[in-house]
This record gives sequence, C-alpha cells and structure tokens, in this order.
Amino acid sequence: MSLEIGIVGLPNVGKSTLFNALTAGGAEAQNYAFCTIEPNVGVVAVADERLDVIQGYIKTQKVIPASVRIVDIAGLVAGASKGEGLGNKFLGHIRQVDAILHVCRCFEDADVVHVSGEVDPIRDIETIDTELMLADLQVLEKMVEKIRKQATHDKALQPDVKLMDTCIEALSDSRPIRSLGIEEAAEKEKLRQWGMITAKRVLYLANVDESDPKGEGELVQRVRTHAEAEGSGVVVVSSKIESELQELDEDERAEMLGEMGLEEPALNAVAREAYRVLGLQSYFTAGEKEVRAWTVRVGATAPEAAGVIHTDFERGFIRAEIYSVADLEELKSEQAIRSKGRLRTEGRDYVMQDGDVVHFLFNV
Repeated sequence: MSLEIGIVGLPNVGKSTLFNALTAGGAEAQNYAFCTIEPNVGVVAVADERLDVIQGYIKTQKVIPASVRIVDIAGLVAGASKGEGLGNKFLGHIRQVDAILHVCRCFEDADVVHVSGEVDPIRDIETIDTELMLADLQVLEKMVEKIRKQATHDKALQPDVKLMDTCIEALSDSRPIRSLGIEEAAEKEKLRQWGMITAKRVLYLANVDESDPKGEGELVQRVRTHAEAEGSGVVVVSSKIESELQELDEDERAEMLGEMGLEEPALNAVAREAYRVLGLQSYFTAGEKEVRAWTVRVGATAPEAAGVIHTDFERGFIRAEIYSVADLEELKSEQAIRSKGRLRTEGRDYVMQDGDVVHFLFNV
C-alpha cells in the first residue's frame, strides 16, 4: 500500500527547512530514515520496535519497515485558489496525496520575518484552510449543475447531487469537508474521485524553537486545541534540532536527545501519527531473507492483506497462519509456537490485527 502525505505551509514557517533536514540522511539510509527519492519526495520509515524483536528470534538478511512518502508541495500563498503564486500547480499536487502534513510556525525569530508580520499559527491555518475550501467549492460548483441535470434522467446520480450539495453548504459556511465526518465508503471514494482537498485528514506539525522541544509554549497549545476540535493530530518538531540530529552519529544523537529530555527524533512520531490519522496498521512477514512490515487499513481482511504483497496472493488466497509478536517473545521460535498450538489458522473472513505475524497460503 503506497501512502503519500503532502507537506504544506505558508512562507517562512519552516516547511522547507524541516523537509530538507528530514531528507538529509541520503539514499543509504532509505530503510531506516527519511531520504530523498525525487527532488520533492522523501520516504520515511515507520519506526517499529517489534521488527527488532522478530529479528531477535528469526535471523534474516534484511529488516524492512513500513514507510510513508512525504511530498514537499510548494507554492501556497493567500490567493492560491485564484492562481496566485504557484496556486494551480500547488492545488494539482495536493489533490493527489492521501493526507496533509501542515507545518505551523510556533516560534519567534526576529531574523525570520513572517509573511503576515507576526506569528499566529491559527491565523496561518485558517489562511491555508480558506484557500483549500475555496478551491473545493470552485470544483463542486462547476460540477453540480451538470450532474443535477443528468440526475433528472439518471436516478443513480441523485446520491451524488445530495453529497455535492452537502459539501457545498459546509464549504460556503467555512467548514472543511472533513468536518462532516463522512465515513461511508462509497461517499469517501466519490470525494476522492472529485479531488476534494478538504476531505483529506490533516496532521499538524508545530515547528518550535529549540528552547521548547516538547512544545510547552502557548502557541503550540493553541494548535493542539484547534486540532483536537477537528479530530486532527499534532506532532511537535523543531527543524533546528532535526537538522542538528542529522549531522550526528547514532551515539551522539542518543546523547543529544537525552540532554533535551526527548526519547526519539520527531521524525519517528510523524510517521506513527500519520498511520493513526489515516487509520492504518502494520502486519509482519518473517523468513530467511527478510522481516518486513506491511501496511493495511484498520479493518482489512486476511485476503486484502495478502493482496498488499501481491494481487495473486489475494486472488488465490486459501488461508493464513498467524501468531503474535508476544507469542514469539514467550516461546522463542516459530517451531515452538506450532508445537504449543499457538499458531492460528484463519480464513477469508479474518480481520487483521495490528502486529500479526503471518504466513499466507495461496494457489493460483
């Protein structure tokens, strides 16, 4: 499952600095760090201690974590919905991603002038939200009359008209489509097909000064309050700290994090929170060649999970043999898990659980 998140933000909020700091690891770190694979695309691994636990008992040549693609989307300024700046290019890029990573400036710095003259993360959020809502509204208003006419002859289109009208009403009232809480699968797919930007989930990155690495300041608290009200997540990050961490070796990095009272780089939290926001989870496969984490949506069945590896696995699915990481820690080997009767055999209706270790049996 390929997952892309678009990173956005107004000028001088630290977006480019943050993206560059996170992608500074280089291609050699692709499996475990954030690295550039295209000029404006990076891949961040989803840190998961369970992979190390599995490899501790099943020796393999490689460990491959799940990953998230981060797309650096440039060009957003006030008026983007009318083509200001790189507005049209920006809107085209952001319609393609699965979710939005919104960088908010939560630090004061006299040497970095804010585009609006003063630092106010909520105003910045509202500026971007307004542009995105206007862009969605323009698309829907162009579409709805045509669909409305077609629906007079094709009753199957009436639900589309109703959904469009509901979205137009919300957008006209300055409410993003995600605030409607639409969860029905067919409606969510329609919103995706229509390219509705404000239907996408948002994860806020509160970019803080290095003197406030945990985000205890008033500006971050305002972002947290805003995010909580709309059901979004927040990750606190200091682009300065992340830049410095990239220059250190593993031991020095751990020492620096310890001195700041941090358990890990903010990068790890970004990937995990992105998973949560998008309703995703991981399962694992383990063999002689590799231990690997695979990404599936929460609620996916065993055949759907098999299809993430290869479509033939889903098409020819017979059954899945499953155990937990806890089983492996307790019994030390797959052979012991089998002999103790802890290896479960699951069929087509099995709903995958986060952290399942799986062998798929299939026939095509």
